[in-house]
Amino acid sequence: MLSQTVDDHFRCSEGFFDLSLSAPLSSENGYFRFGPNAICYGRSFAQQRGVRPDSLLYDLLGDIKVDGSRLGLPFDPTEIIDNLRLERYANNSGIGNTLENFARRLYYHLRPITTLRMRERVQKFRARNWNKRAFPKWPVDTTVEDICEEILLLSMKARSVEKTPFVWFWPNGASACLTMTHDVEGVSGRDACANLMNLDDSFGIKAAFGIVPEGRYEVSAHFLEQIRSQGFEVVIQDLNHDGHLFDSHREFLRRAAIINEYGRKYGVKGFRAAVLYRKPEWFNALEFSFDMSIPNVAHLDPQHGGCCTVMPYFIGDLLELPVTTVQDYTLFHVLNERSIDLWKTQIGSILQKHGLISFIVHPDYIMQHQTVSVYQNLLGYLRELRESNLIWCALPSEIDSWWRARSKMSVVRDGDSWRIEGEGAQQAVLAYARNTDGILEYELVPECINH
Repeated sequence: MLSQTVDDHFRCSEGFFDLSLSAPLSSENGYFRFGPNAICYGRSFAQQRGVRPDSLLYDLLGDIKVDGSRLGLPFDPTEIIDNLRLERYANNSGIGNTLENFARRLYYHLRPITTLRMRERVQKFRARNWNKRAFPKWPVDTTVEDICEEILLLSMKARSVEKTPFVWFWPNGASACLTMTHDVEGVSGRDACANLMNLDDSFGIKAAFGIVPEGRYEVSAHFLEQIRSQGFEVVIQDLNHDGHLFDSHREFLRRAAIINEYGRKYGVKGFRAAVLYRKPEWFNALEFSFDMSIPNVAHLDPQHGGCCTVMPYFIGDLLELPVTTVQDYTLFHVLNERSIDLWKTQIGSILQKHGLISFIVHPDYIMQHQTVSVYQNLLGYLRELRESNLIWCALPSEIDSWWRARSKMSVVRDGDSWRIEGEGAQQAVLAYARNTDGILEYELVPECINH
C-alpha cells in the first residue's frame, strides 16, 4: 500500500492520502532527491538515479502529478521509507561485507588482551573518514520525516485544505519523547549501576539497563530486583557481547533461541544487540516486543548505515526504538569530546521533528571522574527541557505500549469537529497539520491537552 508508512506516521482521517504510481518503476535501485532535504534510495520511474548518495541527484518533487485529490508519485513511498528504515541501501557494507567480517573477527579475538587505549586507536582508525560520508546526514538524519511531511503537504494542496487533523505523536501533548538506556558491559559497569540509578533519580529520570546474560558478569536475581525496585527497567543486551551474533543466519537463530529464553526468564520486553550490530531482516526470530539496535546515523559505529528517522517504527511485529544520539563512549573516546555540545545539537534537531531522543550511556565509562560531570550536565539540560518543553520522559516499555496503542487509533468526524477513537485515546491529543505558505506547521487542540 503506497500510503501505509505515511498513514502510520500521522494517523490522519481514513482515506485522506490518495496516492498512486504515475508510471511503472525501474527494476534497478538508485539514489534520488525528493525535495531539498530528502535523499532517497530505491526504484523510481525517472532514469536519473545516482549510484552514490554524494553524486548530483535528480529531484523527483517536480514530477508529482495531481489528478483531483489524487497524487501520482514517481516512486513508492512505503518502499523508499522501508529501504531507509531497514538500511537496505547499506547492504554492501557493514557486517555482511567479507573484509569487514574478517576485521571484526580479528578485533574480538584480540580484544581480551587489549587495553582501552589500544581499542580507542583501533576505533578511531576505523572511523577516520566518518565526516566525509554524505549520507545519512550527520549528526541527525530525518529523511523519513521529511518524506512524510512533503507528501502530507502535497495531499493538502491537492485537496485544497489548509489544515487536516491527525493523532499527535506523543501522549498528553508532549512535544517530544526522551528515553535513557544504560548498557552494562562488564563487572565494573554492573557494580556502578546502583550509583548511576541514584544519579539519574536525582534529576528525575528513569532508565533501562541492558544486561548481558552470559559471559561478562554474574546476573543475580538480587541485581535485577535492585534495578526494578527503584522504578528502572531491564532489557536483554545480546547474549555474550562477543560480536558474533550475526555471523551467520544459522548461528543467529541458535543464539536467538537462547536470548529469547533469557527474555522469558528475566521477564523483559526489550532487546538490543551488542555494538549495535544488526540485520533487521532476521529480527523476526526475536520474541520481544521492542528492539533498540538501529542507530539514526552510524558514521562512527563499527557497522555503518542508519535508519534515517527519529520516530519509532515497526519491523513486522517488533517495534524499533532507534538510537538517535551519539553514544557516550564514542563521544569521549573517539571524538575526544568532554562537553554536551554535540548532544545538544542532536537534541535540537530531534525536537524540530517532535521525535524520540534516545541515549546509550554506559555505567562502565560514565561514572569515571573525568566523565561523570559531563553526564550530570546532560541530565541537568534534559531536566530543563522536560520542564520547559513538556517532553515525555519514558521507559522504553512505556514508549512501546504507547506507540502500539497509537498505531490502532483513528481520527473520526464528531459533528463539525473531530475526535480520536481507539484504546488509550484518553491519553491521545488531537492535532492539526497546517499549510502556512508552503511550510508544514502543527497545532494541538488546547482542550485535548492534559485531559
